[in-house]
Amino acid sequence: MCGLLFSLATWQVLVSGPLLAPDHALSRALVRSVPDSVTERLSDLGNIPVAVPVLALAMAYAARRGRVLAAGAAGLAMALVPALVIPFKEWTARPGPLEPWAAGYFPSGHTATAAVAYLGAALLVRPYTRRAWPTAAALVLTGATAAGLILRGWHWPLDVLASLLMCTPLLLGVAWADRAYRLSRRSTRRSSG
Repeated sequence: MCGLLFSLATWQVLVSGPLLAPDHALSRALVRSVPDSVTERLSDLGNIPVAVPVLALAMAYAARRGRVLAAGAAGLAMALVPALVIPFKEWTARPGPLEPWAAGYFPSGHTATAAVAYLGAALLVRPYTRRAWPTAAALVLTGATAAGLILRGWHWPLDVLASLLMCTPLLLGVAWADRAYRLSRRSTRRSSG
């Protein structure tokens, strides 16, 4: 479903489809409605030097605890972000809300980086906390990044939404790897017990 919705968003950008009118209207209503000093800090949460170390720490912790497959899946998901984002930016050549002369805004790389880093880290850490706070924190950080990018005018809302749709299968892969590890541990315990 996410792939279909991502394809729809991409198609709309490529053909200047009807979804772009509400996208532009929403952007016009939101851009610079919050001071730049705030939105720039929120946008910075999606920078590689900020987000990737969070994932790297969670990967190291999970691997140390024996969840190497899940940690590797999270690393692979992060490696796939630029491999997916850059070709789409080049293909669509979408201009930015405040820079109509520039190109390469669809999909949002900062949103994709934030989503995979923070939500991937939450998937790796949550089993050890047995609480919902890692997921809640990851959603807040990813949402803050997305909001900052839109409010600052660095991305259209559709750019951000498309990134979230693109990253969902990557994160599902991390969740699948973690679930596979937990199921194998249970079956190992049963057979040895």
